[in-house]
Amino acid sequence: MRKLWTILLMATWLAGMSVRADEPRVLVYTRHAGADGKKDFVHDNIATNVATFQKLSKENTFANSIRQGVFDVRNFGAAGDGATLNTAAIQKAIDACTIAGGGEVLVAGGRFVTGTIYLKDNVELHVASGTVLLGSTNIADYATDTHKNIYDGEPHMNRCLIFARGAANIALTGGGTIDGQGEKTYFPNKGDPARNRPMLIRFLECTHLRLSGLILRNPASWTSAWLYCRDIVVDGVTIESRDNVGNGDGLDFDGCENVRVSNCLFDTSDDSICLQASRADRACRNVVVNNCVMQSRWAAIRIGMSSLGDLQDVTVSNCIFHDIRDAGLKIQMCEGGTMKNMLFSNIIMRNVPRPLFMTFNQIRLGVDSPKELPPMKALRDMRFSNIRVDNSELTGIPCGFVLSGVPGHAVENMAFDNISLTLPGGGTAEQAAMRDVPEFTDCRPEFYVFGTKVPFAGFYARYVRGLTLSNVRIDAMKNEARPAIVCVHVSELELVNTKMDAAFSGDCVIRLRKVQDSLIRDCSSQGVTGSFLRIEDSHAGDVIVSPSNRHHAAKLIQESP
Repeated sequence: MRKLWTILLMATWLAGMSVRADEPRVLVYTRHAGADGKKDFVHDNIATNVATFQKLSKENTFANSIRQGVFDVRNFGAAGDGATLNTAAIQKAIDACTIAGGGEVLVAGGRFVTGTIYLKDNVELHVASGTVLLGSTNIADYATDTHKNIYDGEPHMNRCLIFARGAANIALTGGGTIDGQGEKTYFPNKGDPARNRPMLIRFLECTHLRLSGLILRNPASWTSAWLYCRDIVVDGVTIESRDNVGNGDGLDFDGCENVRVSNCLFDTSDDSICLQASRADRACRNVVVNNCVMQSRWAAIRIGMSSLGDLQDVTVSNCIFHDIRDAGLKIQMCEGGTMKNMLFSNIIMRNVPRPLFMTFNQIRLGVDSPKELPPMKALRDMRFSNIRVDNSELTGIPCGFVLSGVPGHAVENMAFDNISLTLPGGGTAEQAAMRDVPEFTDCRPEFYVFGTKVPFAGFYARYVRGLTLSNVRIDAMKNEARPAIVCVHVSELELVNTKMDAAFSGDCVIRLRKVQDSLIRDCSSQGVTGSFLRIEDSHAGDVIVSPSNRHHAAKLIQESP
């Protein structure tokens, strides 16, 4: 958003749309940075009746703010005493700013309580360092015309604190804090039959948005929802959303394009970043996430679930995920769109049970999704590289990479390169003997569907066509009886230069069941096992095992019908 330095240069006699030709008016000029870097004053064709201007001047609001190019909410009657409800005053400042052609609405010098406010064209809401913009704790102060939450069964999240619809060139900036005061002490309000828990921010069909520098904390539900927006920059933001029960998402981009998220810090009770597409005609694409640190009760980054539209062209790099309860990368196509063309690289994960949880199935999730979903299309073409996962401290928690389609609909073309995975170990022979792992048919695809015991330690792939694991190392802190890698209904599989340490000491290190067109070469295992590779329910010739593999097992291959 361009910086605006608005000043009053003159009062003159000119005709205007809202001013009589024979009546004085005030012309408003703005200072713009040109292509050469020089700043020039340009008439923005914004005028007001001189008498009206003089009246506003006496009230010390509009005129005094314009003189500085900054619309200070205190000049519009706001009080930063932590008690006064300032909704009307802040909205007056925003309205005056957009009428003047744009500029900065300044919140500074205290703790300012507000209900729902509406951002408008060319407005930068700036919360200064040391200042807190507080969401009211009274649900009656939150408007009901702020669109809705897109997930079925969650109308209690329809309201929000900051809202914009169809606006262009808007920003939330500063070194201050926006605090939703969403603690369970306040939300839902006692006596509220709808049990409302408002979001902090919702932007609907907006363009050219910027969020930078702020601390966003204590939303009563999601921190932010960006619906069908374009050209978004989020930089240097801290999000803390742990105080209410669940639903504390950080940044949710739905059907958005050209999104850049950088240098942010997350501590969330739900997904830190979520990409989704709740409308079939609005794809979520051209998304870059880098240089972020994420901690979450649920997932660091989730892509999909709400997925009527396509999700594609996404990169995630140079990030750290730590102390995640569910999954680091949660990638899920459920409602009929196509998901493809994504790169994930240079990521460190610590205490993240499922570094990747990828599912392809069909289940209705959106409030506006049709009762009969469109046919399943595709989840394909992704690469995961240079990822270090340390789960050595997660004793007793099922860990590993999971990829699963459903019968007739395979995940396609997934590549893993230079992956290091350290596991807690401790898996038993009883767990390793399990074959019937529940499928994600007609159910919400969550890991808990598998139960608390699983037959794999490191990688589990099911209904996948085109899977490559190269330069992968899997270690365990304790003896591990389960296979490091289990593949079921997988075709076009390549395991290349994959290494397992001595802790793997069960029946086999790799188990392939009902696989086709598979190649295993230059792999190694240090553990003493019954066999290096166990092949089940597969035809002769479906698996090519190179003599370059190295192992300490009793047999190289154990085949069973």
